[in-house]
Amino acid sequence: MSNAQAKKLTSVIRHQVPFFEVDAIQMVWHGNYVKYLELGREEFGRQFGLEYMYIFRNGYVVPVVDLHLSYKKNAHLDDVLRIETTYIPTESAKLMFEYAIWRESDNELILTATSTQLFVTNEGEFELSTPDFVRAWRAKWM
Repeated sequence: MSNAQAKKLTSVIRHQVPFFEVDAIQMVWHGNYVKYLELGREEFGRQFGLEYMYIFRNGYVVPVVDLHLSYKKNAHLDDVLRIETTYIPTESAKLMFEYAIWRESDNELILTATSTQLFVTNEGEFELSTPDFVRAWRAKWM
């Protein structure tokens, strides 16, 4: 399966920035963007049948092992953000996503990011081959 042949799976959520996510100058604190990416992955899982508890019930957890963020603009108190989470197809034993966060009021791109998660058994061992349930999920959606 090449990236060009793969079906693009993207989920979108909206998030209005509350007071407790901004700093003294009413800008979103940079560390909160990692939470926004997590919100995006959780929604992706709900929408496409790859929820964290589904993964756990199949004997695995998927810790983030690589994360890259590129800040483009600032978000502020009460901004409504559109968080787009897109699955990056791979045949390896990992989950990869790319993200774009947009401010809805002016359609400004706020942040882009990528993440990689590896499969770890519930006993703490890294899985080197793609688990069967992930192969089945890819066959269904890709």
